Amino acid sequence: MEVTRSNFKDNLNKVYEAIEESDFLAIDGEFSGISDGPSVSALTNGFDTPEERYQKLKKHSMDFLLFQFGLCTFKYDHTEEKYIMKSFNFYIFPKPFNRSSPDVKFVCQSSSIDFLANQGFDFNKVFRNGIPYLNQEEERQLREQYDEKRSQANGAGSLSYISPNATKCPVTIPEDQKKFIEKVVEQIEDLLKNEENESLELEPCTGLVSEITHLLKKKNLFWPYRIGGVIKKKKLFTWERYIVISKVNEEERKRREQQKQAKEQEELNDAVGFSRVIHAIANSGKLVIGHNMLLDVMHTIHQFYCPLPDVTFFRFNLFSYYFVSRLLDTKLMASTQPFKEIINNTSLAELEKRLKEVPFSSPKVESADGFPSYDTASEQLHEAGYDAYITGLCFISMANFLGSFLSPPKNHVSARSKLIEPFFNKLFLMRVMDIPYLNLEGPDLQPKRDHVLHVTFPKEWKTSDLYQLFSAFGNIQVSWIDDTSAFVSLSKPEQVQIGNLNCSCAYSCVLIMCKVSRP
Repeated sequence: MEVTRSNFKDNLNKVYEAIEESDFLAIDGEFSGISDGPSVSALTNGFDTPEERYQKLKKHSMDFLLFQFGLCTFKYDHTEEKYIMKSFNFYIFPKPFNRSSPDVKFVCQSSSIDFLANQGFDFNKVFRNGIPYLNQEEERQLREQYDEKRSQANGAGSLSYISPNATKCPVTIPEDQKKFIEKVVEQIEDLLKNEENESLELEPCTGLVSEITHLLKKKNLFWPYRIGGVIKKKKLFTWERYIVISKVNEEERKRREQQKQAKEQEELNDAVGFSRVIHAIANSGKLVIGHNMLLDVMHTIHQFYCPLPDVTFFRFNLFSYYFVSRLLDTKLMASTQPFKEIINNTSLAELEKRLKEVPFSSPKVESADGFPSYDTASEQLHEAGYDAYITGLCFISMANFLGSFLSPPKNHVSARSKLIEPFFNKLFLMRVMDIPYLNLEGPDLQPKRDHVLHVTFPKEWKTSDLYQLFSAFGNIQVSWIDDTSAFVSLSKPEQVQIGNLNCSCAYSCVLIMCKVSRP
């Protein structure tokens, strides 16, 4: 189901219902870019620690915009032995709610935009009809604005108005208008005393509305909604605007107050927008599946909760402060035993194809009534809703494969099975050679790196020069740091000392090598 600003409110309850009844959820995001760092290698170094990778992504990727969010819910029908799927493809964009709303700046990466355009991505739906949202701090500030406006309307608090930049200034009545305004207030007081008259038409004075309102509050005439003011127009020789003051009885006052509060709540909900979906996912407690989902999780927190914290807070407080209780990354799952020996390519498209073949089997999944179905043969990759759907299929196939190791074998393994617990809350790290994931529930793996050398060299050197330099050491791996340095991994730790000696002697004028010590 495609969801934009125009049909978001109409379908929100369907989203809530789908989340609540599901066994697990699958998500995916599309971004305006991936990295604005000085070079791609700065973000993909093969010997980054998880903390270093997180900091690089935080620094170089959070200025991009998550502008399409895919959500697929999966519910298992035990009678029919099949999954029922509901898919949602949200277009989201941080449109300012009012003048005081944050005007978000974001970065676009030309290669990412070009790629999505070639995939048929509709940018008009994002920019013209994207669903707005607020993070938690923005929502809190907006609620405070509403509370303050309400208290002022009720005659409480400081007598001030809220300017577009949210600064407060007391209303000052001009000296030459004081007598006129005092006369107006006297007329209103007489209206309240006179039981026969129900309304009062003031002289044209729209430029003094704030001053009149100020004085009425001061004299406690607006509380408890004893009068109501309306600006109307009448035509003499020209159009004129004037104020009509009417008495308000207690029943009418309550009705107006309820209408006003309902309107304010609706406006607030509209401003919070898509963040309501994220909060529903977080509060559901359901298992959330993603493929290579570190960036998806980081962007979700950054855009819908708060600026990203340091890695320690992110790691150990992710579930209590921001997101759901369980995450599972299918790319990590496919890269781990017992799958890594029988799956050669873990990209989402290739993984989905492999999981249709022996020893795996395709799961039986059908779309719920009223929800469009996806055809995997058409490969709608890089539509967030479709990618979330494929991610869910991959998880089901791999989970069911684990059931084949049981005695007796099980054809269906649920999202609550202990068989999949080893994969919980570990986010895959791309192109890190010896630490496959960021652990969200404990310490990261601590591999030995006594076979790794840090190499510096002239800027004109290429990877082939490094392979030639270390040709005597057999199979090596090169991981670039920047234009003049790299990590070189030798196949055996005992080769390091020889490598240091030989290379230092042969290239002492241009090369410095040292053993790397990393935690």
